[in-house]
Parts: sequence; structure tokens; C-alpha cells
Amino acid sequence: MTKQDCFYLGRIAKPFSYKGELVLFFDVDEPLDYLDLDFVYIEINKRLVKYEIESLRPHANKVVARFKDVTVEESNVLVGKDLYLPLERLPKLEGNKFYFHEIIGFNVVDEEKGNIGKIREIYDNMTQPIMAIDFGEKEILIPLIDEVIKQVDRQNKTIHIKAPQGLIDIYLD
Repeated sequence: MTKQDCFYLGRIAKPFSYKGELVLFFDVDEPLDYLDLDFVYIEINKRLVKYEIESLRPHANKVVARFKDVTVEESNVLVGKDLYLPLERLPKLEGNKFYFHEIIGFNVVDEEKGNIGKIREIYDNMTQPIMAIDFGEKEILIPLIDEVIKQVDRQNKTIHIKAPQGLIDIYLD
């Protein structure tokens, strides 16, 4: 399993007890939706390693887990490691809700300018996510915010937007 086939679920926050249990932080909207997990992938030395789950239970806003066949000493080494799940495990989104990986390659149609190109990448390390759109030899950057997104058409792989006034013109001049 590779990271490209998975999504980031969260990380192992700290040990929970002397029995080898661990506190997991799930970086998702609904952590309780993931209490039925049989396994997770843990990133160790830049590789994803599958760990079977013996038990999961809610604890405050986190989850307490015990992994099968993992000793107390081995569990302590896992603290701070990232957790991943296969993309198929993501809940399906509808309407104008989407996952960033899902819209790569979608055409972007602006209300004023028409088709402005395809989404090449999403920059998500800023204060707000940004769509990088290939327009011929140029790159157009559009904020990925609710006010801009008007319709997500999954069937035709198109996102309809209303870009802020004058923003696209900056890239076309």
C-alpha cells in the first residue's frame, strides 16, 4: 500500500496505559465514524505498515486503541507516528463537498471567463486552499472557498466557479 492509495487519518498521540494501549488523534470531521476499524496503516521509515486493531473506544475527543500482537515496548515506539487508511474508506461526499484528491483533473468553468483549464494541484499549506489550474502555458491560482465554488459536477468532471472580480485577468494579461 502506498500513500497515494491512502488518506491521512491522524496520528498516535501518546501511550494510554501500562497495558500497551495508545491514544489516537483522528484528524477527521466525525472521529466516531471510524470506531469500526479492523486495521490502520502506520508510517514507519517512510513506508506504510499494516497494523490490525484489537480494540478501539472513544476517549474525550480522541480514541484509545490496542493493536494485535504489539507489546507495551513496541507500542511506545509508535507514539508520534502517522495513521493512514485506504481511499476507499473515505465517506462519499455529495453536492459541493469534495476531497482535494478527488477534483484533480477536473475542468474549471468560471461564470465570466468560461473554461479556464484543468486543476493540476491543490495547495493546502496556506491559510486557505488554492486550486492550481493549467491554462495553456500559464498557471491560474484560485482560492478554494465556498464563496467561489458554485457547483461540483462529478459526472462531467467539472467545477463551476465565480472567481473574485479581476482575479483571472491578473493571470491572462
